[in-house]
Amino acid sequence: MGSEIIIIPAIFIGLPWLILHYITRWKTAATLTGDDERLIEDLYDLSRRVEDRLNTVERILAADAPNWRALAADPLSTGLEDRSDNENLRRIK
Repeated sequence: MGSEIIIIPAIFIGLPWLILHYITRWKTAATLTGDDERLIEDLYDLSRRVEDRLNTVERILAADAPNWRALAADPLSTGLEDRSDNENLRRIK
């Protein structure tokens, strides 16, 4: 009779409490914290600044060398890269 007094409350009180406790833990873990939101905002600001800098570099390059995109797309046309190296890379792939 003495062990029944402990087992019954453990089943009807302890077990539901334990289940509900971990359910609330899982739900709160799935949300973003304030630190996470600040980190996302900082990363967004950083990416925007990097994009602005890249646009500035592209404008400068376009003013200095109007055909820089074609040269970047086909480095063999510049004569700066050895064609045999490029052929060796194609064979490796």
